[in-house]
Amino acid sequence: NLLVSFAHSVLAGLWALFSLWHSPELLSDIQDGYSVSGHLLVCFSSGYFVHDTLDIIFNHQSRSSWEYLVHHAMAISAFVSLIITGRFLVAAVLLLLVEVSNIFLTVRMLLKMSNVPSPALYEANKYINLVMYFAFRLAPQAYLTWYFLRYVEVQGQGAFLTANLLLLDAMILMYFSRLLRSDFFPSLRKGSAGRDVDGEKFLID
Repeated sequence: NLLVSFAHSVLAGLWALFSLWHSPELLSDIQDGYSVSGHLLVCFSSGYFVHDTLDIIFNHQSRSSWEYLVHHAMAISAFVSLIITGRFLVAAVLLLLVEVSNIFLTVRMLLKMSNVPSPALYEANKYINLVMYFAFRLAPQAYLTWYFLRYVEVQGQGAFLTANLLLLDAMILMYFSRLLRSDFFPSLRKGSAGRDVDGEKFLID
């Protein structure tokens, strides 16, 4: 599952960067801007979220991974609405910049699971991960939240996407606090930081 997630992060993250670099004019029309590349990227990522959801359910991890199921349900419903209407595709591409950050989050998880001691590599990835989190997760999310609250009509698809975005804001901030506690302020963590891979959850973050 982590390797599939890693592959999706690499492909989708670089794809989103390429789409915005190749067509920077899209950023001037977040609501109605359109590119074939962006449309295909949203379709591709929707397929990944469907696959990951089924993987969680069929491997009986629904109870321990309910947060991911909620996140995936939000992503799938939002992306399907974008695919059908063709609107807000640029917003989806901006959100998928998060996959650049996810590359380093997945590397972090793989290093934690590895039996090969690599403290120097983990330490380097820890700081790179923090920078990428700000640049490709928090910054695009904050910009889109500001844009939607200021410019998007609060009705129909706009209201639905705004609600999704605000819920995602809360989840991202929760994940960020876990990341900070785990990697930078371990003394603030309460109880067991994680469980064995055979338990309900490997890590809270």
